[in-house]
Amino acid sequence: MSFEGGSGLRIQEWLQDDPDPATRAALASLLEQAEAGSEVAQVELADAFSADLQFGTAGLRGRMAPGPNRMNLAVVSRAARGLADHLLEDLELTEPLVVIGFDARHNSEAFARRSAAIMVAAGCRVQLLERFGPTPLVAFGVRQLEADAGIVVTASHNPPADNGYKVYLGGRAADPDGRGVQIVPPSDAQIAARIAAVGPVQGIPVADSGWELLGEQLREDYLAAICALPAEDGPREVRIVHTAMHGVGTEIALAALHRTGFTDVHPVAKQADPDPDFPTVAFPNPEEPGAIDLALELARTLEADVVIANDPDADRCAAAVLDPHLANWRMLTGDELGVLLGDHLVRRHGYRGVLARSIVSSRWLNRVAEDAGLEAATTLTGFKWITRAPGIAFGYEEAIGYCVLPEVVRDKDGLSAALMVAEIAALAKAEGTTLVGRLDQLAAGHGLYSTAQLSIRVEDLSLIGVMMERLRAAPPTALLDSPVLTTQDLSEGSSETTGLPPTEGVLLLSEDDTRVVVRPSGTEPKLKCYLELVTTLPAGASGAEIGRIRRRAEERLELLKDELRLVLGAA
Repeated sequence: MSFEGGSGLRIQEWLQDDPDPATRAALASLLEQAEAGSEVAQVELADAFSADLQFGTAGLRGRMAPGPNRMNLAVVSRAARGLADHLLEDLELTEPLVVIGFDARHNSEAFARRSAAIMVAAGCRVQLLERFGPTPLVAFGVRQLEADAGIVVTASHNPPADNGYKVYLGGRAADPDGRGVQIVPPSDAQIAARIAAVGPVQGIPVADSGWELLGEQLREDYLAAICALPAEDGPREVRIVHTAMHGVGTEIALAALHRTGFTDVHPVAKQADPDPDFPTVAFPNPEEPGAIDLALELARTLEADVVIANDPDADRCAAAVLDPHLANWRMLTGDELGVLLGDHLVRRHGYRGVLARSIVSSRWLNRVAEDAGLEAATTLTGFKWITRAPGIAFGYEEAIGYCVLPEVVRDKDGLSAALMVAEIAALAKAEGTTLVGRLDQLAAGHGLYSTAQLSIRVEDLSLIGVMMERLRAAPPTALLDSPVLTTQDLSEGSSETTGLPPTEGVLLLSEDDTRVVVRPSGTEPKLKCYLELVTTLPAGASGAEIGRIRRRAEERLELLKDELRLVLGAA
């Protein structure tokens, strides 16, 4: 393959314009290998220069490497200037204030500092975190400091080769319900247009100084805000194992737990310190098989009551417990933990307001709201939508994201959620039960809501569209032998909740209340199917009986996955 003509010219222009000597050298080496006949290098070059990395409602996220379709200093430079131009030109803000933070991944600090230097040169005021920190700290800072925007350089729980660029709006740049919330349309398209209009990187002004470093005070303010939530008179006798997945959550998680009286806390030593290579896990996401094995091993050794896991940027939280029905440890599903948190905040802390969940999350939260005389809201997927629910008191999504203090952090926050998991576990233990026992109690009153997810990964993205069209053209007439009563094309707008905007997906609802939502992933090459069964429990069912019913529901969910694979042509 010869890189001549348009593609060769673009590569040469990139080599001359790239401000980072490391990626310039990597690109020169790659080009040399490609011209020498390396197919691997040719494929990499073709993909790296096939398009520009797209800026959307999730900001930027991708593999770190040279080229416009990768994460690197050149792409970040354009993003920073584009965001500055949006604030200064589109929104006509005078000296907009921008808070910038970063995680401990490779290049995160360099990307953050470059962004600060470019935004100051453009006419923004910038407050830059002095050292790495969790994503919720920046979301908190946008509201606490009344900033007009916030940036976090993070790829959350992606593989080590990735990095990302998450953007919040606040202050004068957002309405009250959107302050400190991730961007949504039309802001994403407006910022993307400004990024596209940025000229050569070498022509972007870069300041040598002028930004303010945010020291420990912001962390202290954040800790004070989340530590005010646990009830002072509540029990604290609970043994906790914590893992930060090699991320940035250990310091604040342990400080918050200790300050609020949870002192029997044991971090997983091999995963406690930030390490951008994530050496002990194949994929640094608590939901992935094997990711919390070290934590479970420590929990068994210590006879702990609960495992609490944060993802690397600490905006998500997961919990694992010893299930008495299985006589073994298991991870709670994101839906189970969401319902436990929502119920606890209403029952124990007297929360009033709206309980919000995404359309793919369990309807169990609606029952919690109904019992408490509160309003439930269903939103599009993602916290950029969940936290915009008017009057939100609590919000969650099944992908282990929880917003327990929306006036403090208007986003998912794995650290304040961790405090609440500790409090629920301690209260359950004091009452002679467990988190599973508490779920059993809720199921006895509401019915058992069992959920699972089927993910179909593809190499060719066009296959996702093919599967969606197959589903629309020939939707199933039954789910687990129960007739399908509703087939809702979500791209036409959803009737499940008033005012839900159109989104790509299909919702199926059967006569026995089995629900399926099928939608493409917004961040990965996957088609995702979200499954939910509802089982009415016999009056007076024992814990052991509920355990058996739960296991039977899990078996039925596996059968439902098989049905969907056939319907989608993915068997």
